[in-house]
Amino acid sequence: MESLIFYIVDVFAETKYTGNQLAVILNAGTLTSRQMQAIAKEINYSETTFILSNQPHSSGYPVRIFTPETELPFAGHPTLGTAYIIQQKIIQKRAPEIILNLPIGQIPVNFDYDQPHFPLLWMEQQPPKFKQIISADSITNVLNLDIDSIDTRFPIQEVSTGIPFIIIPLKNQAALKSIKVNRDKYFELITTTEAKCILAFCSQTHHPENQLQVRVFCDYLGIPEDPATGSANGCLAAYLLHNSYFGSDTVDISVEQGYEIGRPSRLHLKALYREKQIQVKVGGKVIPIAQGELL
Repeated sequence: MESLIFYIVDVFAETKYTGNQLAVILNAGTLTSRQMQAIAKEINYSETTFILSNQPHSSGYPVRIFTPETELPFAGHPTLGTAYIIQQKIIQKRAPEIILNLPIGQIPVNFDYDQPHFPLLWMEQQPPKFKQIISADSITNVLNLDIDSIDTRFPIQEVSTGIPFIIIPLKNQAALKSIKVNRDKYFELITTTEAKCILAFCSQTHHPENQLQVRVFCDYLGIPEDPATGSANGCLAAYLLHNSYFGSDTVDISVEQGYEIGRPSRLHLKALYREKQIQVKVGGKVIPIAQGELL
């Protein structure tokens, strides 16, 4: 394997060393799938991305995404972070939009440069699919919660905007903070669900400018807890609109994640009805941290 240049960025971050870490490997088209998986496990971030070519194909850049355990067809913070590196290191000039060619299809990323210090990046996710509703009793043992912690005004439901997640509404921040995943019960639960990862949320936040706080658990993918999850929060945005959580026909909010694991993150969510479908966008900032060379 020839040496390869890589970059590390923090995604959904407001300052350095917050948000979700991402490693982006350039010119990775000569690597095999096995080599990519080995590199992702070595780096051991929640995801590592591989830009297969510096040249676009069908207007998009071919990209693959790996967790330490497996390849993903789509993921949120890798999409934004990779688009940022393409703009900064490959195109090297302002671009209003960059398209990533991912296994689920082309995902456009838009750049809002009218921001202090770093642009705000937005990705539009696939139209949501609302799947099975799950009983509260099935969840409480998994998360070690009392049944009274669940906000039963809204369903526990599988939702997908590219990758499915189990969305769980909780009554307060104390319940969210108290979650301790029972791995045996968790792996038992996901044998009955398409979704293998869990997003729990509440309306109490650390900062008043944010409307929700979330936690995301993905042990199935080798990620016990994720500090910022664009794909999961896209599902959340669709869920909030579909279930009229805010009593409005649009969603335009900021969300906190990662506080319990020392990686505070901020994600921007938008959802609205367009031609009888829900359109979902997730945004955040990307901050460069380091660059290096894989030998």
